[in-house]
Amino acid sequence: MAVGRLVSSFAARSLFFFFKLLGYFATEENSFAPTSYKTFGFHFQSLIVDLSSGYSSILALLFIFSSKLCRLEYKIKKIMASTLFRNIQTQPILLYPSVLFRRKNGALYCTMKSSSSSSTQTQTATQEKQQNPQTKVSPQTQTKGIDKRIKDYEAIIGIETHVQLSTLTKAFCGCPYNYGAQPNTSICPVCMGLPGALPVLNSKVIEFAVKLGLALNCKLSFNSKFDRKQYFYPDLPKGYQISQFDIPIASNGYVDLDLPVEFGGGHRRFGITRVHMEEDAGKLLHSGNGRYLATLSHLLQVDLNRAGVPLLEIVSEPDMRNGIEAAEYAAEIQRVVRYLGISNGNMQEGSLRCDVNVSIRPIGQSEFGTKVEIKNLNSFSSVNRAIDFEISRQVLLHSQGQGNSIVQETRLWEEGAQKTVTMRKKEGLSDYRYFPEPDLPEVILKKEYVDSIKNSLPELPEMKRRRYENMGLSMQDVLFLANDINVAKFFDATIAKGADVKLATNWIMGDIAAYMKNEKVSINDIKLSPRELAELIASIKGGTISGKIGKEILFELIEKGGTVKGLIEEKNLVQIVDPAEIEKMVDKVLSENPNQLEQYRAGKTKIQGFFAGQVMKLSKGKANPGLLNKILQQKLNASS
Repeated sequence: MAVGRLVSSFAARSLFFFFKLLGYFATEENSFAPTSYKTFGFHFQSLIVDLSSGYSSILALLFIFSSKLCRLEYKIKKIMASTLFRNIQTQPILLYPSVLFRRKNGALYCTMKSSSSSSTQTQTATQEKQQNPQTKVSPQTQTKGIDKRIKDYEAIIGIETHVQLSTLTKAFCGCPYNYGAQPNTSICPVCMGLPGALPVLNSKVIEFAVKLGLALNCKLSFNSKFDRKQYFYPDLPKGYQISQFDIPIASNGYVDLDLPVEFGGGHRRFGITRVHMEEDAGKLLHSGNGRYLATLSHLLQVDLNRAGVPLLEIVSEPDMRNGIEAAEYAAEIQRVVRYLGISNGNMQEGSLRCDVNVSIRPIGQSEFGTKVEIKNLNSFSSVNRAIDFEISRQVLLHSQGQGNSIVQETRLWEEGAQKTVTMRKKEGLSDYRYFPEPDLPEVILKKEYVDSIKNSLPELPEMKRRRYENMGLSMQDVLFLANDINVAKFFDATIAKGADVKLATNWIMGDIAAYMKNEKVSINDIKLSPRELAELIASIKGGTISGKIGKEILFELIEKGGTVKGLIEEKNLVQIVDPAEIEKMVDKVLSENPNQLEQYRAGKTKIQGFFAGQVMKLSKGKANPGLLNKILQQKLNASS
C-alpha cells in the first residue's frame, strides 16, 4: 500500500511536469500556438519524444519517470527504458521543463544529460567485453601470434568517403554554412524539418557532382532522382535523410594513384562503385559547462547548423588490401576534390570523412568474409592504423576458431587506446526503408551541360604526376609537388618564368618546405613570388651571387618580400669573380695559417676545406666558390 501511494504521488508530480511542459510552449513569449504542438517531433535513436502522439506518449513517459523515481523492479525499468530512454540517465528531481527543452535564437532543441566521454567509452568497452570476452589481448601478444598467421589471410577493404561541398548555401535551402559558427544560427524551417517546409535543390550541388563523377572516370546517370533514407538520430530533425539510392548520379569509375616510395612505391587503380548526392545531418555537442542541477554537469546538445549541408558520398570497390593502400586512396580523393575546387577537404573540420569496411578471408577463398565498418577516423594515419588493428583482431578470432563471432557491425576507432570498439550493430538496407523523395523532381542532365563541365576541368593530380614524371623528376619529387595544389601551382609558375626544373624542385622541397613546416604556414602565406624564385635561381646559376648568399636572400624574400636584384644591390652582395682579387685573399689566408699549411703538406689534404672556409669568411661569402677552389688548389700544390 505504501508503495502504491508513493507511485501515485510521484505519478501526479510527473503528470504536473508534462502539463507544465506543454504550457511552457504555449505561454512563453513569442511561443508557438497550442495548435502547433503537433509540429514538433523529436526523433532519437534511443529517445523518441513525439508531441503529436498525444497522451499516449505522455503516459508512456510518465510511466518511465515514475518507474525510475519509485525504484520499481529492474526488469520493468529495463524493458521500458530500453524502448524510450536507452542510454539516457534521468534524475528523480528533474521537474523543470526548461531543462529538457530549450529555445535559443528562435529554435527549439533538446538538452539531455549525457555521460562523460569516458563513461561512454567504458560502457561500449564493457558491452564488447561481454560479447567477446576472449578477444581482449595485449598488443604485444597479438603481434607475436598474428604476424605468423596473417600471411594466411587476405584483407578486403572498401571505403565510403563523405565530401562536404563548398557551396555558398545548403543543399535544399538558402542558409549559409560557416564552420565554427555559434550553434543554431544558420537554420530555417527546411533545416529543422518543420512540416510544410519544402526543399529546393541547389544547382551547384549538381554541378559539383558532375565534376567529381567525370574526374573519377565514372559513367554519369543523365536521369537520376533523390530518395528518402529513414533513420532516427538526435541530430536528424526530419527523421530521414535526403539521399540517392538505386540511381546515383555517377557510377562505375576508378581512380589512379602512386604509392609513396617509402611504402614500396608502385601504381594502383581502385574502382569507384558510385558517387551520390545527399544532405548532412546536424551534430551533437558534448559540453560540461551547462548546468541544470548541481549534480548534472554534462549536456548533450543538438546543433543544426550543419543539417542540410550538401555532401557527395564516394563508395569505392573493395579493392584495397592493407591500411597503406586505403590511406593513400583517401588522400587521393582529398587531392581530387581540392584540385576541382568543390571542397576544402579538411578532415579536422569534417569536410572529408571516411568510413572503412574491413573483412578478411583465407588466401584462395573467393567468398568475402563478414565486413565490419569503422568510424571516427579523423586522419589518414588513423585510417591506416585502424585497418591494421582490425585485420589483426579478425585474424586472431579466426585463428582461435571464433570466426563466427565476427558480426556485421559498426565499430569506433579509439585514438588513445589505438583499438576499435563496438558502437552498434550495422543496419541493413531494409532498415532504412528507402523510397523516392516526393518533394523533389528528377535530376535530368543534358549532354551540352555535361560537355561544358568536362571542358572546364582542371589538370587533375594523376595527369600532373605524369607530366612531372616526363620532366625527368624522381617519383619522390613528383609526389611532393603534386600533393598540394598550391605547391604545384607555385612550381608551375616558377618554371614558366624560365627556372631550371630540378633547381626549382630542390629549392621548393628544401628550404621553402622547411620554412613552411617550422612556421606552420602554407605556400600561399609566404611573400616569395614564383618570379623572384626564378630570378634567384638564375642569379646563382649565372654566378652573380653564391648559393650561400642565395639562401640568405631567400629567407628575407619569404618573410619580407622584395626583389632579388634590389636586395643584391642594397646589400652589395654581388659575387667576386675577379681572379686577382680572390688570389690576394687566398695568399693572405695561407700566410696567416702556417700550421695548417704544414699539415696539408704532410698529407692531410682534407684540410683544404678549412682554407676555403677562411677565404669565404674573409670575402663575406661573396667569393665565387668555383674560382676560389681552383685558385686555392693551384696555390696549395705549388707550395708543396
